[in-house]
Amino acid sequence: MMTSIYDSSKTSLQTTCQCWVITRQDGEIVRLTEHDRALRVGEDTYFPGALIEHSSFILTSDLTPGRAEMDGALDSEAFDETDVKAGLWDHARVDVHRVDWRSGEILSHIWSGFFGAIEIRGSSFSVDLISLKTQLSRLIGRAYTRQCDAVLGDGRCGVDLNDPAHAGKVCDRSLSTCATRFGNAVNFRGFAHMPGSDFLLAGPNAEPGR
Repeated sequence: MMTSIYDSSKTSLQTTCQCWVITRQDGEIVRLTEHDRALRVGEDTYFPGALIEHSSFILTSDLTPGRAEMDGALDSEAFDETDVKAGLWDHARVDVHRVDWRSGEILSHIWSGFFGAIEIRGSSFSVDLISLKTQLSRLIGRAYTRQCDAVLGDGRCGVDLNDPAHAGKVCDRSLSTCATRFGNAVNFRGFAHMPGSDFLLAGPNAEPGR
């Protein structure tokens, strides 16, 4: 695996800059540049992002997710504390490009991912950025296991945790507990009768009639 680190504060490329496209969950799109004036890139305009003071990216050449972070200052028009606390920036999509500020040409793609944890410290903030590669490890579908994969009390489970009869009870996700402790076997979300490893590894019976 090859790993490279890009640090925006250490670049020596005098005619290039970063341009950021940040798409919030509500559809609002914010376009920023670390350049000191607005840049026209294609049909889009990127505005000076004084709020981005520093960013760094650890890039990998394989499917292992890299890491990234962004630090900056809160800005009433682009990134204010009220919107952060309201969750409007949660999991916002981030695309970062290196652009030639003289021609407005995109030279390379630096990073794509999502906002992770956002920490506010007075008038500044820091954000952990989550690589798109983490989507490759996301569970799709259901796991084939003996135990139930629902969460006690959720919509798939169906147990009413407000019922005093269930107060203090815990679930070990087994069928017997679901049936005897909660009377909820009809909603059991596991595969309790799946064959075990002994059955799967056993070969055909060598003795006729047995």
